[in-house]
Amino acid sequence: MTEPAKSSFVYVTYIRTTPETLWAALTTPEFMKKYWFGMNIETEWRAGSPWKLVFPDGRVADTGEIIEIEKPKRLVLRWRNQFRPELRDARCVIELEPAGEVVRLTITHEIDKPGSKLIGAVGIGWPKILSSLKTLLETGTALPAIGELPRA
Repeated sequence: MTEPAKSSFVYVTYIRTTPETLWAALTTPEFMKKYWFGMNIETEWRAGSPWKLVFPDGRVADTGEIIEIEKPKRLVLRWRNQFRPELRDARCVIELEPAGEVVRLTITHEIDKPGSKLIGAVGIGWPKILSSLKTLLETGTALPAIGELPRA
């Protein structure tokens, strides 16, 4: 049996909100800081724009480019970890789909390397971040910090 050429992580959750409110939560820096445990993405939110994920102390965790943006439905990012050069050239797809009174949020993070350590790291980080986002949108309060986010 051959090993797959890619590594991927897929996370699906349902959030009681609207696509527009969820999109704003995903793209507004001050709101992001509440559920990203102080971190946020800095960008112009346009296709072709660079982005960077910034720690509260100003260090840059990850960078990339916005490949595709279709408000309030889909965001595709090229993803590069800044701590370890071998953890680069990943792709992250964020999709929002109305489902009655809720929105289905799907995050797909993949890289063209089998057994990628980056996928292992995002497999720890995304559930923490998205659980905090869901809790914040549904209750008005984000989760407390759940250990440290992985630094790959």
